[in-house]
Amino acid sequence: MISIGLLGCGRIGQVHAGSIARMDNARLVAVADALPEAAQQLGNSSGAEIRTADDIIGASDIDAVIVATPTTLHYDQIHALASAGKAIFCEKPIDLSSDRAAECMATVTKAGVPFMTAFNRRFDPHFAHLQAQLADGAIGDAELLVITSRDPSPPPLSYIRQSGGLFRDMMIHDFDMARFILGEDPVEIYAAGACLVDPDIGANGDIDSAMVTLKTASGKLCQINNSRRATYGYDQRVEVHGSKGMLQVSNQVENLVTRAGTAGFGSAPNQLFFLERYEAAYLAELSSFVGCLNAGTAPLPSIADGVAAQRMADAAALSFSTRNPVKLTVS
Repeated sequence: MISIGLLGCGRIGQVHAGSIARMDNARLVAVADALPEAAQQLGNSSGAEIRTADDIIGASDIDAVIVATPTTLHYDQIHALASAGKAIFCEKPIDLSSDRAAECMATVTKAGVPFMTAFNRRFDPHFAHLQAQLADGAIGDAELLVITSRDPSPPPLSYIRQSGGLFRDMMIHDFDMARFILGEDPVEIYAAGACLVDPDIGANGDIDSAMVTLKTASGKLCQINNSRRATYGYDQRVEVHGSKGMLQVSNQVENLVTRAGTAGFGSAPNQLFFLERYEAAYLAELSSFVGCLNAGTAPLPSIADGVAAQRMADAAALSFSTRNPVKLTVS
């Protein structure tokens, strides 16, 4: 039984607390949040104690800690948890700076504590099956990868201002998926972006629409497209073209009922947003983390995977600002 502490009781913290409640080899011991009412609410619903973040980090009755706080707090909390010898499960990004993320990696490595970067999409059963099929040679050698990720609507401007930008906040998931699916690191990146959804996002220094092209050392190509708006619902698709065929994951819809009439065929809308689309993935990633702790094996994705994705995000931001391709080394 792994005893877990939770830092951050917001939306994603609540998701992880719900996952722990469904596991028989882990228990949520304590929660902490800068907002007392958020901690109280989650403590009441989960049965966990309410403690300060420092108390959780130094607690002798806690084996592992989930870091679900704002990104600006991750750096100090990771260093403190590593010094305390705690296993760490950290939400992305590790830090908004890849250099500071690398400093976290050095500290975690020196301390020898288990660390998982929470790239939950690796654990989506559909994406994981596609990656396994590709690795087994089902379509020969991969040549082209297309990743589509579009949110149903933009987040609040208050979030945009502190997010670090679309490449670091939103597309970072897709950067990790590109490495996961292709099994190679990119060596070159080119990014283009625009503000097409909400001019206020541009006024706050960000973009809401972007396309990125990645190239690996062996010549494989990946195209990622992101938008902060999809009027038809949460859009999450992956397609791999290979020398012997194609693998594809389509959107997940609310139900499989199809309606036919004189106007044609209709189907249910896409699942609403990430909480619904990736419910199974959130449970699977935390189960994998706990399973690794019990088995004494290193969790994946590792902190090195988190740093690699962050370096790709930084390179994309540089390419966008200079309007030129950028050479990169991510690991």
